[in-house]
Amino acid sequence: MDQTTNSVFAPFNWLGRFSIAFIGELGAIGIFFIHAFCLIFSLPLQVNKTIQQVFFIGAKSILIILLVGIFTGMVLGLQGYYTLVKFGSEGVLGAAVALSLIRELGPVMTAIMIIARAGSSMAAEIGIMRISEQIDALDTMDINPIRFLVSPRIVASLISFPLLTAIFDVIGIIGGYLSGVVLLGINSGIYFYRIESSVVMQDVSGGFIKSLVFGIIVSTICCYQGYFTHMRPGGFGARGVSLATTSAVVLSCVLVLIVDYVLTSFLL
Repeated sequence: MDQTTNSVFAPFNWLGRFSIAFIGELGAIGIFFIHAFCLIFSLPLQVNKTIQQVFFIGAKSILIILLVGIFTGMVLGLQGYYTLVKFGSEGVLGAAVALSLIRELGPVMTAIMIIARAGSSMAAEIGIMRISEQIDALDTMDINPIRFLVSPRIVASLISFPLLTAIFDVIGIIGGYLSGVVLLGINSGIYFYRIESSVVMQDVSGGFIKSLVFGIIVSTICCYQGYFTHMRPGGFGARGVSLATTSAVVLSCVLVLIVDYVLTSFLL
């Protein structure tokens, strides 16, 4: 009887263990973020390291943001035109492209591109510092490793994500202009008039709120995964760093999409 009961409830036992472990991991990440965020304001301020991280996370990501943004806008322009023309509403293409980018695609695509380029690098760099005992050396020298390694990256992400999102939005609207106006012949005045009349400050502020939240999520998760590489059950050394980097990228992307839905439901 006991064996039958255990076999029936085995899937639920696994689900319960997974849920408890997942919630515990989220709690640990939250505590890690609060600790790192509070250390941002401790003196002396790490201005130079923050500027270095802004350059690495923000400035070095501009090219990929421009490339992805222009083609995202062009695809939106093409798909939007061939959908709207069926209803005789191709004149609202500018509003459709701008609102799609500013509300959703701009913050989400920017976050995913930064995860792929800078987030994976953050996790790998801190993970290598952990397995090579550089973090232990910082502890030995009475230097707080979280303040030294994590806090500047969080500040840099809070600065870089909104700026890169704004660049993505603008270049995406230009891409929609190239598709809709230059290639398909929509009147340019109507295109920009629809953008001006449809986009309100609430749309712009909502996109920036999302980008700030995504910046916190990406920087915290990537730094957390790298910082605790040595505690991963899957392996140590180079294998542990590779697993930590993979987990950082996958978990960041998943949480960005989940949080995007939650924020959208509140901001609409």
